[in-house]
Amino acid sequence: MVGSELLEIDHVRQSFPKAGGGELLVLDDVNLTLREGEIVGLLGRSGSGKSTLLRLVAGLARPVAGSVRYLGATVRGCAPGIAMVFQSFALFPWLTVLQNVEIGLDALGLGKDEVRSRALAAIDLIGLDGFESAYPRELSGGMRQRVGFARALVVHPNVLLMDEPFSALDVLTAETLRTDLIDLWTARKLPIKGVILVTHNIEEAVLMCNRVLLFSSGPGRIAAEIKIALPHPRHRTDAEFQKVVDSIYVAMTQRAQPGAQPTGAQADRFPALTLSSKLPRVSTNILSGLIETVAGQPYAGRADLPDIASALQMEIDELFPAAEALQILRFAEVAGGDLKLTPAGMMFANAEPGDRKRMFARHLASYVPLAAHVRKVLDERESHVAPRSRFADELEDSMSEEDAESTLRALTSWARYAELFAYDDQTRRFSLDNPM
Repeated sequence: MVGSELLEIDHVRQSFPKAGGGELLVLDDVNLTLREGEIVGLLGRSGSGKSTLLRLVAGLARPVAGSVRYLGATVRGCAPGIAMVFQSFALFPWLTVLQNVEIGLDALGLGKDEVRSRALAAIDLIGLDGFESAYPRELSGGMRQRVGFARALVVHPNVLLMDEPFSALDVLTAETLRTDLIDLWTARKLPIKGVILVTHNIEEAVLMCNRVLLFSSGPGRIAAEIKIALPHPRHRTDAEFQKVVDSIYVAMTQRAQPGAQPTGAQADRFPALTLSSKLPRVSTNILSGLIETVAGQPYAGRADLPDIASALQMEIDELFPAAEALQILRFAEVAGGDLKLTPAGMMFANAEPGDRKRMFARHLASYVPLAAHVRKVLDERESHVAPRSRFADELEDSMSEEDAESTLRALTSWARYAELFAYDDQTRRFSLDNPM
């Protein structure tokens, strides 16, 4: 049962100063309400501002515009009643489990006996009874993260913020901890009233959340909201569960590609990049492997993205950039939550290594303007050499320094595989030392 409002995020905007002047806009016009009894998931690719938003809610930073209100009052610092669990375990290695949990109560000014009593109760609740005297080095990753949860829960927060709390764990450990938390939540044994979960895992969001907010990037905005009315416990194999997962994949793949400009009849099928478009940083080994998987059985050239994600154990931060790269290079198209190889993609899957390189080089030069631009500059110079800074400066006119760095690294990796041009990291120069 959903109750009264706990948090109100109203037209929040957040930016950070750039080294060369100006600002990097991370979040823009974000609105969110968390009500009692809800678990709300924030789902999107890295760089979409989800963790930044969590830190604004926690009072670890202030937005440049808009407001964050907790129980009607503006958050201006670390608010009592809001606790956070981080991706890293963030434990003090020189303290025992009990001491790590007790330290979360230091700021509350409680008596020694009450501190000890509440810490022991939290440890017992989270399933670590008997490990009070153990040090973090003696615990598995899952047990260390349980200590992190106990430390957050011991203060009896109304709101629990979770920033990818299961991502550092192996699959089985993450599943066990996730299930235990949901069991405690549905049994109302947790001292919390609402949860915001940042995740890159679509199935995790559907397993845990009442609502999922899909974030777009550059800057981060809420692109869509999907309500999940499935009763707990939820099972991945249920048809209704898979239907919700599919709907999220469809919603996320329907969003416009970053930096893309429509061109003619193919506008709905393929992104047409500009010289300043950011490139997804994906290795050619991943791209080749994904093409081979989709070309083979049982997919025969067309695969449902949730099926591929499950089969290859890929989260959206791995699968979506790879699918986007294949779409950019015209080796595949993405629509309706499916990845479908083009005739060129099928040809690539069946080609010999040398033919694959030549195909990749042709597609890279034809469909990635930055690749064609670098090659043209090298061809026109008598030395056939150009400094990396020449292209970095161009990119930084229209994107952040970090995005320019990532884009050039992606381009360098693809060009090396295709032998379109070479790059020397020592001299930081592009050249035609080993051209096609």
